[in-house]
Amino acid sequence: METLETRELRYFAAVAQELHFGRAAARLGIAQPPLSRAIQQLERRLGVRLLDRGPGGVALTEAGSVLKVEAGLALAAVEAAVRRTRRAAAPSRALRLATKAGASHELLRLLLEQTARALGADGIEVVLCEVGEQAGLLRSGAADVAIMHRPVDDLTGVETQDLLTEGQVAIVPSSHPLASRDQVTLAEVSHLPDLPMARWPRLDGTYPDGPGPEVRTQSQLAQSVALGLALLVIPASSRAWQWPQHAAVPVVDAPEITTVLAWPAHTRPRALDAVREAAAEVVRRLRSDPAALVVPEDGAQG
Repeated sequence: METLETRELRYFAAVAQELHFGRAAARLGIAQPPLSRAIQQLERRLGVRLLDRGPGGVALTEAGSVLKVEAGLALAAVEAAVRRTRRAAAPSRALRLATKAGASHELLRLLLEQTARALGADGIEVVLCEVGEQAGLLRSGAADVAIMHRPVDDLTGVETQDLLTEGQVAIVPSSHPLASRDQVTLAEVSHLPDLPMARWPRLDGTYPDGPGPEVRTQSQLAQSVALGLALLVIPASSRAWQWPQHAAVPVVDAPEITTVLAWPAHTRPRALDAVREAAAEVVRRLRSDPAALVVPEDGAQG
């Protein structure tokens, strides 16, 4: 079986992204002739043509498109291995837990409180991120564990432990007629002519079609709702971040969301067992006292 060197993958990835040998060579800090020879040698070794060469640049063949994706994954895995190895050799380090900004404050507080009893106050570090970034942080080694949500988050290549399953609520402007409702349906909130659904980016960075505003951060989202430009549907416990200008209305037919503790399937971060046991204790506490995650009405609805 043919083996590929990291250098070859790095060279090809640069050409595949730039689609121009000169720009790729400049990006790599090497001359163009050795880069061209390296790609030609790679094609001979694999027995396939990776690039269609022309006077204005190059285009990926079907095989080249496949290798572009695979090279990106392989190089990311190598970088993650280096990062995890160096962190494992550190004399002492905190376990890094990634969670999106705006996730349930109470759930996170309970988990950190329970984890601190086993690891000490400095045993865990919280990495706040935007929606959908947790998977990338786990794969890159920038985080050891993460709080994620099924089925909305990408859980490919991770193992999980369930924490909480709950319904969803619609966050709408407090001045909107829906704000006074006891409940709504997905059909009702999905087709409002005056209040479209906010649009989050997909995993590839593109946005779904629709009239709602494109948002990437929690602050953009909160402002859009407060101004009456959009609404959103989120897990009930995540409503803790809402502003006084917002109102939360249960969506009775929305799919249930399960909050999970996640970690890379191929590795066991330091202190993972302690964090998993802390998570199990949090689950036990929530089952005995579900009101622990309830947001006070006077601080949420406005």
